[in-house]
Amino acid sequence: MSTPKIKTTVEEMIEPYLTEQGFELVDVEYVKEGGSYFLRVYVDKEGGIDIDDCGQISEYMSQKLDENDPIEEAYFLEVSSPGAERPLKKAEDVLKAVGKDVFVTTYEPINGSKEFEGKLLSFENGELVIAFGKKQAAVPYDKVASARLAIIF
Repeated sequence: MSTPKIKTTVEEMIEPYLTEQGFELVDVEYVKEGGSYFLRVYVDKEGGIDIDDCGQISEYMSQKLDENDPIEEAYFLEVSSPGAERPLKKAEDVLKAVGKDVFVTTYEPINGSKEFEGKLLSFENGELVIAFGKKQAAVPYDKVASARLAIIF
């Protein structure tokens, strides 16, 4: 099974459970590092998750993965928080980040830059408005290569 298919299968398998338990699925990765495969699942909830939450989700996932067996290779399962610099994968994630510090990269330069770090002022009509210093940038959402929360000192 291809990596995108594994990711989709795992998402479909666990998302209903996570939602029912009050968790949010942030991302699923299936990667090969060195000679080992890793299935990484990033989960969050209001107020953050702790090690007990990760253990609960890991147990559920292990059982479901054993039942359905969507991955042929041996792999390591990792369940964790997305961390303080949480990726913003979906438009809903970006909308929730309004008012917070973000780091955004684009596929092509916008006003001569492909990287923007600052406060996300708004996300409306398919456009992110980011303030950095005394400047602002309007970044079309369809030009965003990656976005994450940022810790700015």
